[in-house]
Amino acid sequence: MSLLQSGQGEALHELSLNRLIDAPRSRVFRAWTDPHLLSRWWGPHGMTTALCEMQLWVGGLFRTVLRAPDGSEYASQGVFLEITAPERIVFTDAFGPGWVPSGKAFMTAVVTLDDLHGKTLYTARAWHWSAVDRQAHEEMGFHRGWGESLDRLVALVSGPLED
Repeated sequence: MSLLQSGQGEALHELSLNRLIDAPRSRVFRAWTDPHLLSRWWGPHGMTTALCEMQLWVGGLFRTVLRAPDGSEYASQGVFLEITAPERIVFTDAFGPGWVPSGKAFMTAVVTLDDLHGKTLYTARAWHWSAVDRQAHEEMGFHRGWGESLDRLVALVSGPLED
């Protein structure tokens, strides 16, 4: 068994959510990989995306800044580990551009988009390096926050995807 994998195909310190989205996965993938579209749905209800930068290649930058209604900002930076259109996106905060290790790795996110007769089975998995990090992420509101972000994504891909 590897550090991140249990014997049953899921990460040892994983949080996840999934939903069937009534939109083709190509639309969902586009909403994930176009910074102008991602900034329209990224983050929980009430948050806005003040900044979204993407370099869509392995090792490319993925940086966002979320802004809360009170003006507080929450920055996140990492790199893409895998981009397989239109089915899988993997990114981590363990590294920055140029594969420079970050100060403290928190998670790796694995987003899979499975085609189910023209609809998309969306699965987001957050892999953590420790049980403590997993618990901290859960207590920060992983399910609520990522779920609300997913609500916003579903609303976006259900309408026209204008830039």
